[in-house]
Amino acid sequence: MFAQPLTLAAALGSAAVMPIHHATITVTPIQQNCTLLWDGVSKAGVVIDPGGDVDRILDAAQTMAVQVERIWLTHGHIDHAGGAAALRDALQVPIEGPDERDAFLLDALPQAGRQFGMTGARAVRPDRWLQDRDTVGFAGHTFMVRHCPGHTPGHVVFVAEGLAIVGDVLFRGAVGRTDFAYGDGPLLLRGIRDVLMPLPDETTVLCGHGPATTIGRERRANPFVKQALGSAP
Repeated sequence: MFAQPLTLAAALGSAAVMPIHHATITVTPIQQNCTLLWDGVSKAGVVIDPGGDVDRILDAAQTMAVQVERIWLTHGHIDHAGGAAALRDALQVPIEGPDERDAFLLDALPQAGRQFGMTGARAVRPDRWLQDRDTVGFAGHTFMVRHCPGHTPGHVVFVAEGLAIVGDVLFRGAVGRTDFAYGDGPLLLRGIRDVLMPLPDETTVLCGHGPATTIGRERRANPFVKQALGSAP
């Protein structure tokens, strides 16, 4: 199943900043939010974080009549990248992201898949590694790439006017896990403080799990964000 599509105008409760639509396809036993993002005029779009259930993602794109041009990855965890190789094969489009510091996670996707009972996951390398302040885009819409490590070393987020796609950096009322051998809690909070919190309060935040939120809501109500804002440089 996938969520009904929303325009940014509906998400923000105001006039659309740009004609971008999005739909969420919940994939994998871990209930990860794969995002289908597309231009409302041309129907060109991207798939972000295809963790698995590739047939469901393809069905959503077909239902919305979206011509997928690219696949973007925020980070290398199995629930976000486990279906990337299969989706690239099906669509014949390039993969962009994450930062190369997540290469070890992308290489280990088959082992991670076995650990979580997700058969068929394949190791994958993107056609383009991304670095902080790179840009990516589709149909004339440009997103800035920001490196936000802590959950994983190579985690990136995608930011455009009015919209931030944040993977497992920030959730409604919570933040990403950092209890991995490679996790770094202070670094994650620093990224939230320095990269996400300067965005306008009305910015829609599409999270890797759970419901969407806004920067303003998290600034007011998220205890981890409050901790991040009060932390030392």
